[in-house]
Amino acid sequence: MTATPYDGFDRMPLGGQWRGGRSGRVLEDRDPYTDEILVRIPLAGEEDLNEAFRAAADTQPKWAAMLPGERAAILRRAAAIMEARREEIVTWLIKESGSTRLKANIEWGSAQAIMLEAASAPYRVQGRILPSDIPGKENRVYRQPVGVVGVISPWNFPLHLSNRSVAPALAVGNAVVIKPASDTPVTGGLLLAKIFDEAGLPPGVLSVVVGPGSVIGDAFVLHPVPRVMSFTGSTPVGRRIAELAAKSPMLKKVALELGGNSPFVILDDADLDLAVNAAVFGKFIHQGQICMITNRLIVDGRIYDRFVERFTARVRDLTVGDPNSADTAIGPIINKSQFDGLLKHIATARANGARQTAGGEPTGLLLPPHVFADVTPHMRIAQDEMFGPVVSIIKVTGEEEAIRVANDTEYGLSSAVFTRNVERGVRVALQVKAGMTHVNDQPVVDLSNCPFGGEKNSGLGRFGGDWIIEEFTTDHWVSVQHTPRQYPF
Repeated sequence: MTATPYDGFDRMPLGGQWRGGRSGRVLEDRDPYTDEILVRIPLAGEEDLNEAFRAAADTQPKWAAMLPGERAAILRRAAAIMEARREEIVTWLIKESGSTRLKANIEWGSAQAIMLEAASAPYRVQGRILPSDIPGKENRVYRQPVGVVGVISPWNFPLHLSNRSVAPALAVGNAVVIKPASDTPVTGGLLLAKIFDEAGLPPGVLSVVVGPGSVIGDAFVLHPVPRVMSFTGSTPVGRRIAELAAKSPMLKKVALELGGNSPFVILDDADLDLAVNAAVFGKFIHQGQICMITNRLIVDGRIYDRFVERFTARVRDLTVGDPNSADTAIGPIINKSQFDGLLKHIATARANGARQTAGGEPTGLLLPPHVFADVTPHMRIAQDEMFGPVVSIIKVTGEEEAIRVANDTEYGLSSAVFTRNVERGVRVALQVKAGMTHVNDQPVVDLSNCPFGGEKNSGLGRFGGDWIIEEFTTDHWVSVQHTPRQYPF
């Protein structure tokens, strides 16, 4: 493996060739902390999009026909390349997505774990033999790749959230076209493509289309080639993608991981120190810009005041600043639009009568963590997804009210319950309407072998493990009539 850093990110892999897009527009990819231009990328248009999908359709059958061990070997080499290039990858995540060094290392680890998990997927695609009531008939069910998968990934965990679809989709024999977020074109797609190139993935099997959603977004989803559309992002955009997928000339399946409003329930018997430590991390990792981040701290009234005091004290000690510094906990917000939206949420919370216990003045795109206590369940700060370093604390009386408040949201992605009684925690967890609930841990948990996904307006389908294999494969029933059938006429 070469130690030479990757370059050429002003081009994208389109149909097996690295080149600039032909839209005539250029993207300036900037560091959100320094505002430095990292790379200028000639953006893709619909012609480039068509070329990428055509190449994917052309190359996919040969890729799917390769032995499972050959596909697995490429995934293992990609994981080894990630290990060798760890610092290079981490540095890109810090510069492009505003990740703190801690968060960038966590993301590198999770993305590499996905690569290793996906390397086993070619051997886990299973068919079945089914019984038959027709004499002499053998019913075989073959599990086959869907063909081409389209992936639209967000800017917050760009490498991880792209690779959790890309790696397993490739592993089971699909070709893939990625459309990364415009804020993170390198870490959301181009860097991943470089890794797979170096690992020996055949040209054309993976393309990256960097272009604005306003220009190629609808065309990406409506294109007749991809059979599955994998999207991670906001609920409104996810709804739009589901609608377009249904209107496409060729109906397609959607895998959607959407918004969240994660409740963090602290029951009256919780270990307060443990709950505070988990709540601080589970709210402020990556500035709170994570779909499964804690949005609402729901605390039993018997320990409420003590929790607010300890939590606020811990939050005030968090270091806000340069994301490349090892001791920085809070780095920059990804862009001005997100930043301005958070300021509006803060102003609304104050106007609604929430009690601010921590905060501070912003500098550039750095926003100190803001804590609001005495929040009622129907305040905007409790109902809306903050997606930033802003959190609400809600007082409840007893377990039943805690569950009711936890479920009082249109979302149902991740959640947490803290109690010294594990079985009580599990009982409460099973009453939370969410795809994931963690007892005595915070809600930002994503393991490559476990089912990741939400309920209600937080999405459709599951990522991870055997669940993502099901999303990216399809059943083909083939029957074999071994003896002549007797027909009624």
